[in-house]
Amino acid sequence: MTVLLLVLGGVLLWGGKDWWQRRQRGTWERPLRVALVLVEREPVPEKTLQALSSRSFDLERRLKAEFARYRGSEIEPLSIHVKGPVSAASDPPTAVDGDGWSLVKHSLALWRWTRDLDARGGVEWRGYDSRIYLVLRPSRDGEPRVVEGESEQGGRVGVARADIDEEMLDFALFVAAHELFHTLGASDKYDSSGHALFPAGFAEPARAPLYPQPGAELMARNVPVAPGEERPPETLGELFVGEETAREIGWRR
Repeated sequence: MTVLLLVLGGVLLWGGKDWWQRRQRGTWERPLRVALVLVEREPVPEKTLQALSSRSFDLERRLKAEFARYRGSEIEPLSIHVKGPVSAASDPPTAVDGDGWSLVKHSLALWRWTRDLDARGGVEWRGYDSRIYLVLRPSRDGEPRVVEGESEQGGRVGVARADIDEEMLDFALFVAAHELFHTLGASDKYDSSGHALFPAGFAEPARAPLYPQPGAELMARNVPVAPGEERPPETLGELFVGEETAREIGWRR
């Protein structure tokens, strides 16, 4: 009985510490450390991987610029550490709607999948505020290119998938940033059909004329160019963090 109580106490202490650390991320009193783990489901050309790694610094700078819009500060809000590439023998587990037990099973499956990658990729999971796994396949001519993801809302782990080539680098990083912001507490800003919600899903909802928008609100993921018409962002320069998202993650009070 004593042993069980000690184990329970340890679990509660660890859980409380983890909750407190995740809560403290929203104060932005220090740069958050983010691991961007490049995961190869199929071999990706080395040139593409190097370009993706290089563009991650541009993502970091773009997020810093958006942070400064709200905080008026030159503080680095986060640092992105590219890890890998590391190969994966299987796709990440996919969340399914269901009861609490289904969620537990998915969390366990995701933990096992990420821990294997961390061990082989040298990712020290306790050293990062969030870990985003970017699962890559090379794009193929004539086939639709897939970019999607899912994350633990307010958690530490996010997964993005991308069919990658030189033209898809920035969009893949945009989706990775979208999943990162989910782990920091941001919610989606698009409707059931995938269109940006107004005003929260617009980069500049007060813009006149409203269309075309100058870029994509990060949690809406597309650029509204006309009523009912959108396109994916083409560069990281089109990444914007809207006011509601900024409040959700603690950039705006």
